[in-house]
Amino acid sequence: MRKNLVREKLLQGQPSVGTWLCLPDPVAARLLACVGFDWLTVELEHAPLTMETAAHIFGLVAAQGAAVAGQGGVPTVPLVRVPSNTTENIKRVLDNGAMGIVVPMVNSKAEAERVVAAARYAPQGKRSVGGFLHAANFGTDPATYYEQANNEVLVVVQTEHIDAVEQADEILSVPGIDAFFIGPNDLLKSMGHTPAMDSDAPAFVAAIDHLLAMGKKHGVAAGIHTADAAAARQRIEQGFQFVAIASDVALLLAKAQAELSSLGLGSNGSVVRY
Repeated sequence: MRKNLVREKLLQGQPSVGTWLCLPDPVAARLLACVGFDWLTVELEHAPLTMETAAHIFGLVAAQGAAVAGQGGVPTVPLVRVPSNTTENIKRVLDNGAMGIVVPMVNSKAEAERVVAAARYAPQGKRSVGGFLHAANFGTDPATYYEQANNEVLVVVQTEHIDAVEQADEILSVPGIDAFFIGPNDLLKSMGHTPAMDSDAPAFVAAIDHLLAMGKKHGVAAGIHTADAAAARQRIEQGFQFVAIASDVALLLAKAQAELSSLGLGSNGSVVRY
């Protein structure tokens, strides 16, 4: 069974860098899987993707990752952010080939326990047995997948609300969670600030420091979304491991805007925050 090298990196204390896939386009996802990101997270919470499209993307990214690995390159891992914290959402994406999940707005210990129950097979959780694409993407048979999935599927909870910051000690104490992930836009909004990818607001800075400390206390890798490589580098130096740089949409628009700007053309406006 293929190893989930993202989970392995995090367990070893190494940083792992990826980006978000918001375009409902398997071809774009496959091409990004050639670039060298450790992981690509399919955005099912806010973007116009269907489960069928997501399943195609999981398969293409996994296959491209395996091919790149065979040539000595970085094998990109397909992850997904589910729309919400429900058993149905988590079960369906994992059964259809995602190698890990990012679950939004996990604001209490009970909600974290619900994530683990849906994502892990017994005895760790209550995930039901079924599907076939999960085994295919891990390059194995279903029986082996059911036996080994708890050791390979990456489980990430989002601590992106002030409630999650206040409950972080309890949330991150739940066994079965590999990493937490901060969405700066939502965290700032929940604090009464304007959404942004970063801020020097004292409450925001204190929240980041507190989450880092709680992650270290419980052995849970720290993750955060950043706008660009410079910000990602700073966060890695700060102690973050699971780090997202922008998104496919933001990277596309940034390049297009830069080229037009060099000609004295285009607009300075943006339609994305990540």
